[in-house]
Amino acid sequence: MSRTRFLSTLLAVTMVLAAATGVGAAETFKVGVVGPRTGPVATYGLSVINAVTLAVEELNAAGGVLGRQIELIVEDNKADATETNNAFRKLISRDQVHAIIGAVVTANSIVGAQVAQMMKVPMITPTSTAEKVTQEGDYIFRSCLIDPVQGRIMANFAYNSLEVREIACLTAQSNDYSVGLEEVFTKTFEELGGKVVASESYSEGDQDFKAQLTKIRAKKPEAIYVPGYYTEAGLIARQMRQLGMDLPILGPDGFDSPKLFEIGGDAVFGSYFTNHYSVETEDEVSLRFVDSYRAKFGHDPDGFGALGYDAALILFDAIERAGDAALAKNVATARVAIRDALAGTKNINVVTGTLTLDENRNPIKSAVILKVVDGGYEFVERIDP
Repeated sequence: MSRTRFLSTLLAVTMVLAAATGVGAAETFKVGVVGPRTGPVATYGLSVINAVTLAVEELNAAGGVLGRQIELIVEDNKADATETNNAFRKLISRDQVHAIIGAVVTANSIVGAQVAQMMKVPMITPTSTAEKVTQEGDYIFRSCLIDPVQGRIMANFAYNSLEVREIACLTAQSNDYSVGLEEVFTKTFEELGGKVVASESYSEGDQDFKAQLTKIRAKKPEAIYVPGYYTEAGLIARQMRQLGMDLPILGPDGFDSPKLFEIGGDAVFGSYFTNHYSVETEDEVSLRFVDSYRAKFGHDPDGFGALGYDAALILFDAIERAGDAALAKNVATARVAIRDALAGTKNINVVTGTLTLDENRNPIKSAVILKVVDGGYEFVERIDP
C-alpha cells in the first residue's frame, strides 16, 4: 500500500471513530438555520438568515459561548415541505447540530417540528405563529407571538381604535396560519359587539380576487381583514381599489415585507397590521441591533429579521445557562441540556422586548400595530402582555 493511500485510509478510519465516540463534536456549537432563500416568500427567509448570521458573527467576535464558537449551517428549504423535511434530517443526522433555528413559515415549521421532536433536537422557530407548531412536543420553541394573540390584538384595534363595527374577512383557505388568525379575529370581534358581514376565501397562489371582493363590496363593510402573506395582500389591495373599495385593510405580520409595496403600490397605503417590533423602538437592545443590521446589510431590518435575531439570542442564552452539560461530547446529551435551559427562559431582553417562554414554550411579550405609509411603516401603538 502506498504512503498516500495509507494516510487516506487512516484519515477515513479516524473520522469514523470520531463520529462514533463524539470526538470532535466539542470544538464548536453547531446551529442549523432553515428558511427560504429562494421561492415565493424568500424575503421572510432572507431576513431571518441575515439576522441570525449577524448574531452569530457578533457572538463569535466576542469569544463565543462557553468558550466555543458557533458554527452556522444554513439550509434553503424554498418554503417547501419536502425540502424542509430533508433539511432537518440532514442537519440532525449528518451535520450533528446542537439546535435548529427555523423554519420560517408555519406549514414548514410543523414539518420540521415533527422531525426535531422525533429526533429530540431543540428547535426554535423565529416566525411561525400557528399554535400547533409548539404543540408538536417539548423540544419545540418559538420567539414570535402566536396567532390567537395577533388575532385578538387586531380585533380589539379594529373595534376600539378604528371604531369599526362591521367587517369582512378574506382568508387563505388551505393555510393554517391564515385560517387560525381568521378564527380568533372573528370570535374576538363578535364578542366585542362587532359583526363579520362577509367571509370569503382564496387559495394560495391565486392572482384574481375580484369575485370575492365583489361579494364583499355588496355587504358594505367598514374594513376588511386579510390574514395572509404580502404576496396576496398586495394584489388584493390593488384589486380593491380598482373596484372602488376605499376602506382600510387589516392584516397580520405576514404583511411585513418590502415586496408588499412592489406588489401593491400606493393601494396598500393606509393598511394596518400586527407585528412583533417597530424599527422606531427606543429600547437599547433594539437600537443596537438596528444599527448593526443597517451597517452590515445597508437597509433597515424588518420584523422577521428582529425575530430571527431574537431566536439566536434566546438560544445562545440557553446554551450559556446549560453550562457544562451543553459541553458534553455526546451531542444527544448536549441537546437535552439545551432543551431544558430553553424551557427555563425568563425575562430575557431581546430586540422585540422583554420575553419569557410560558409552559407551552411560547413567548409572553409585547406587540405593535403598524400603519403602511408612503416610505415604510408608521408606529401606531404598543400592546403589552
